[in-house]
Amino acid sequence: MTSTLAGTGESGGPVDPRNAFKLLLSCPSGLPPSRVSVDFHPSYDRIPHPDANLEDSINEIWNRRLEENPSLYNGKKFRYAGHALRHVDGLDQESSVCLHLGLTDYRTFVGTNLNPLWEKFLIPSEDDSVRCQHTSSPLGNGAIVETSDNRILVLQRSYNVGEFPGYFVFPGGHSEPEELGISDHQNDKGLTQAADLNRKVSQEMFDGIIREVVEEIGVPAESLTDPVFIGISCREMNVRPTAFFFLKCNMESKEIYQVYSRAQDGFESTQLYTVSRDELRKMALRMPGCHHGGYTLYELMIQTVEDARQSSVSTMIA
Repeated sequence: MTSTLAGTGESGGPVDPRNAFKLLLSCPSGLPPSRVSVDFHPSYDRIPHPDANLEDSINEIWNRRLEENPSLYNGKKFRYAGHALRHVDGLDQESSVCLHLGLTDYRTFVGTNLNPLWEKFLIPSEDDSVRCQHTSSPLGNGAIVETSDNRILVLQRSYNVGEFPGYFVFPGGHSEPEELGISDHQNDKGLTQAADLNRKVSQEMFDGIIREVVEEIGVPAESLTDPVFIGISCREMNVRPTAFFFLKCNMESKEIYQVYSRAQDGFESTQLYTVSRDELRKMALRMPGCHHGGYTLYELMIQTVEDARQSSVSTMIA
């Protein structure tokens, strides 16, 4: 596992700053639920900024957004506040990761990460959890879905969505605290209850990405393999973190196109593409930074698989 790798785009051409990213965590071997845990605790919640005017701008921006769109919903989100790596005998394939998650909401996300003054919320630090301690930083999710005919699913975002209209993205959204009945921290929980809640939140990370793929693409859940966690990417603009997962679908591209037209959340996108690895590399340059980073996490996973295969062949020959 590795962390804190940065990327922008292919060298030699102009770089879209919205496409820049940082890899906060890379797990190229792909981790199943048994190797991903969560520490969900109020100590990982956002810390209010000491500048009262900056804090007041959160409500001001939210109220303006509500006037423009009264249907906005201030839903709860899991807040990303870092992670801890755990190794067994120093072997990467035996490693696991613990995600540090707090609680935030959409209003605070709009008022901090998406605030025109978002950079003022940041603290100068090499530690991202410190640097972003005053931002909402909800942990998004994204899915790299491979079809049975070896294509990757990519969506083009609708021009009616708030963030990055018209950009290419992988299916995704957020794991939802409200799916677990979480609306606030229950500080009176004992150790057993807290451990149980942590397990449920960890499982929601995996259940949530399946739910997003089903709702956005329209494929049935039973057509998908169990997801594996491949890392976390952060868009440099707005410091937007997203957890990425890899999974396969047992349907061919032509079948998926047919069900996409009936997808529950199809309004969020205008077009579905099933692309080759080479086509995906070019499309990644027209993705928001967090999803461009997701593409890089996928490439690191593919390279790890290819290296392992080559090593296996060399061992057999020897």
